[in-house]
Amino acid sequence: MTSRFLRFSTLSVILLTTSLWSCSTEKETTVTPQLRPKIDYASLSDTATYATRFLDEKKTSTVDLTNGSNRLLMFRAINTYNGTAASTGATLDAIQLKNMFANASSPFSGSLTTLNTSGVQLRSVTASSLPAGEAEKERLTIESGFTAMANASKSVGQTASEGKAGKLGTYLVDEKGIEWAQIIQKSLIGAFQLDYIANVLLSDKNLSADNSTLVAGKNYTALEQNWDQIYGILTANPVYGGKATTTSSGESFLGSYLWEYNKDGFAKIHPALLKGRAAIVNNDQQTLKAQATLLRTEMEKAVASAAVGYLGKWKTGTTDAARAHAIGEGLGFIYSLRYAKLNGGDATFSDNLLTNLVYAAPNGFWGLTNTKIDAAADAIRIEFKQLN
Repeated sequence: MTSRFLRFSTLSVILLTTSLWSCSTEKETTVTPQLRPKIDYASLSDTATYATRFLDEKKTSTVDLTNGSNRLLMFRAINTYNGTAASTGATLDAIQLKNMFANASSPFSGSLTTLNTSGVQLRSVTASSLPAGEAEKERLTIESGFTAMANASKSVGQTASEGKAGKLGTYLVDEKGIEWAQIIQKSLIGAFQLDYIANVLLSDKNLSADNSTLVAGKNYTALEQNWDQIYGILTANPVYGGKATTTSSGESFLGSYLWEYNKDGFAKIHPALLKGRAAIVNNDQQTLKAQATLLRTEMEKAVASAAVGYLGKWKTGTTDAARAHAIGEGLGFIYSLRYAKLNGGDATFSDNLLTNLVYAAPNGFWGLTNTKIDAAADAIRIEFKQLN
């Protein structure tokens, strides 16, 4: 080796050394386009555990759910904190909610302390399919809900009535009868889960992410990680839907409403997640995009069905508490329709429905009528033809 180098000029040595260094670096991070052994789609069991199904040639898992799972935990933490107002009488802090949303100022504690240094947050990926200005507007809308939630919590010891915040049954509402805990939860189902999964991670751009080079220091490609984030954001279970019974989804948030309002679609989700991940291994863009479209379609159907369903529950509710809870959930899902892009959802459609239902009325929930409810439900059915 030494004699060989002596035959080159100084410049040649430098160039060769640089070349050898580059080859050494690439050997660690660059792989051939067919990175993994191909997977026979017929070998995929509908009940296979996602995290252990995809292995490299050394039988090491190529799945990393950390980022998606951490964001799901943050969502759950916000929801749990909001719930303490009605369940324990706690007065909430809007700043704390904003910090949890942005993962700022170490807002998580106890078993969730590690989230503070996770390097991920909800705010940056909320409404992130939109242009920057529009995305920021939606994030501020979510944060205005935190302020409304905190203000309502100051009246948790009161009994609510028209013009007066407090509790209706077990639900905390503001002076207009709006249950902000539900508005926030259902709005984040749309602005965070649906938008980030369907319109960002499953976008054509991200489905074409690098799938031949390992991310530095990781055992996955950028495309594999995109798909793994989807799984982690949707479910905390090893098998999505694996804990479902006849009375419970065993899931939470969007994962749960797929079960409640789109049972046919619910059964298709885990197989699609597995087949899509296998398609990434196989570099099979056609199959990958087919699974992406299936996931987007079924998620949008669940959100639209939930919006119509809760409008119906307002009509069948027999108490003010039941009706306020139903419309709180319904309003949140109607807000989320703006992220149902396959069906043409946008902010104008959602905002018009919300305004006509409650926001234009000085007494909000207390001014609802069957006519308003029916008009909103009909508009959603017309827009979302897959409901018919």
